Amino acid sequence: MPRPMQLSLAPEQLWQAINPWSFYQQGAQFGLVNIQLGRTPNPQLEQTILEEVGSYGRQIGRLGDALEVLLRHVKLDGLTQQEADALDMLRGQLAEIRRIKQRGPA
Repeated sequence: MPRPMQLSLAPEQLWQAINPWSFYQQGAQFGLVNIQLGRTPNPQLEQTILEEVGSYGRQIGRLGDALEVLLRHVKLDGLTQQEADALDMLRGQLAEIRRIKQRGPA
């Protein structure tokens, strides 16, 4: 007589050690905040920068603001079409970000 096919939808072990601090260090979702530090030689330094300087978004936003200042004051003669297109795309993204910020919180 053939053996009936067995199908298991549950894992063999139904326990899991939960340590919220290890979730936080590994970059897993914790509450509504998702922090993914990626591979870094010094995760504690990354965390300190995030806490004391600002989020990656804020840091990138400030870089964008500074780039806009430079783009307004630097002569950009002699750029290739590809280089000019890259700057146009950046300007477009920065303008869109500015528009969203003016709109306010979602």
